[in-house]
Amino acid sequence: MDKKVVTFSKVVKEFDGFKALNNLSFSIDEGGLYGLIGPNGAGKSTAIRIMTGLIKATEGTVDVLGYKPQEAEVRPMVGYMPQEMALYQDLTVRENLEFFGKLYSISKSDLKKRIADLLDFVELSKWGKTVVANLSGGMKHRTSLAVALLSKPRLLVLDEPTVGVDPELRASFWQRFEDMRADGTTILLTTHYMDEARRCEKIGLINHGRLIAEGTPDGLLELTKTRNLEDAFLSLTRRKIVGK
Repeated sequence: MDKKVVTFSKVVKEFDGFKALNNLSFSIDEGGLYGLIGPNGAGKSTAIRIMTGLIKATEGTVDVLGYKPQEAEVRPMVGYMPQEMALYQDLTVRENLEFFGKLYSISKSDLKKRIADLLDFVELSKWGKTVVANLSGGMKHRTSLAVALLSKPRLLVLDEPTVGVDPELRASFWQRFEDMRADGTTILLTTHYMDEARRCEKIGLINHGRLIAEGTPDGLLELTKTRNLEDAFLSLTRRKIVGK
């Protein structure tokens, strides 16, 4: 049996009486690449915020690597790259990495080496002393990815990681994601790019806070008898059917 890294079971999240998530259930296998796909306002970011311990579910249970998302033990095992830049604009690239590294209680010697490796990994070694506010949008995205990787996470959560990124940088990001998966990292991502959704081993389509379909990209195409994922998602959203 595949080991589950993330499990949502009948999760409800209410905001002032509005159900952003409505009995959401899904799971992610260890080492998998899972795409949580849906229109704006479907509940994707709410699910991610619960998964990363930023907010609590109103009802239901969430398990992340054997822990509740709010437990301190799980936090270093989860890397999170939010859609909005969670960086300190008045600090340099290196200072941002040092700050977040201290939050993870990484030792000084390990942090120094890890920062050097990550700056090389995201091709920002020459920009370590540059204030984040002075970086291009693509460089900020790369810095955000480096922060998400600081703790060598077992689960990497990516919320629209390539939005506004040029095609060359998108390709570079995806090469890095594949390299990480080869090393055993489990990845969950949200995206509006269907070519990126096509890369996922498994896709969960969420709408109005519910999982309305789940399966492999090819499985969803077969289920809907469509030729591309755009048409498949439109069909599934309109019909509100559940697939495996």
